[in-house]
Amino acid sequence: MTVEAFAPAKINLTLHVTGQRADGYHLLDSLVVFADIGDRLTLAQADDLSLAVNGPRAAGVPVDGRNLVLKAAALFGAGQGAAIRLDKRLPAAAGIGGGSSDAAAALRGLAALWGRDLPGPEAVLSLGADVPVCLAPGPVRMRGVGEEILPAPALPEFGLLLVNPGVEVPTPAVFKGLVRKNNAPMPELPGWASAADLADWLAGQRNDLEPPARAEAPVIDAVLAAIAATPGCLLARMSGSGATCFGIYADRAAAERAAALLRETRPDWWAEAGAPYSL
Repeated sequence: MTVEAFAPAKINLTLHVTGQRADGYHLLDSLVVFADIGDRLTLAQADDLSLAVNGPRAAGVPVDGRNLVLKAAALFGAGQGAAIRLDKRLPAAAGIGGGSSDAAAALRGLAALWGRDLPGPEAVLSLGADVPVCLAPGPVRMRGVGEEILPAPALPEFGLLLVNPGVEVPTPAVFKGLVRKNNAPMPELPGWASAADLADWLAGQRNDLEPPARAEAPVIDAVLAAIAATPGCLLARMSGSGATCFGIYADRAAAERAAALLRETRPDWWAEAGAPYSL
């Protein structure tokens, strides 16, 4: 038996930092969507548990217990085997939840392969704050440290462009650079009639991690400017703690034209176009 699982990129359309707990974890309020751009996992029955990584972004990805995919498998307990192959296409440490989405896809895939229930919420959260939201990809409002996941209004059709300049931005340094940690949360989500309506509303929201990330990696300024300059771009913003940035367009075709343009003008950057994804 073989199971396939898709691990889509997670995009923080907004990311408001609203506080910090006594244990150091930051409180967030974020509108999250997923893109039909991502990694793929193939899981097959086997006597032992193993992980192999290939694909254009495989370099440097660990295949031992440091990888979140194997940490996810460990939540089911010992005694069952699987040969897991990860086709790595998303850049690592990029603010789009690649490792977390891989872990969530592994949980879904192994549950199907082994006929098991998913581990409980606390166990899943132990893998990282982004793993719970990645278990059931779709538009949601994520609050707290990632454990509070609320449904979001239906999204209009729109295109997404993801661009990463190949620079890893250390998340702890970005959070350390925050001037304020008790910023205002998002207002109630209103619902949006079109991509332009969504982009207009998002323009009034924030990613509070963008200013410290730009100070840590000034190339983010160039990425945002390049996205904003592409024809049809309705909004350009950074996702997560960076350095991946996104552009919103009226449709996928416009996003694909923008991606083609950036691949031509900045071949050293990673640029992919897509559309919102739901499981």
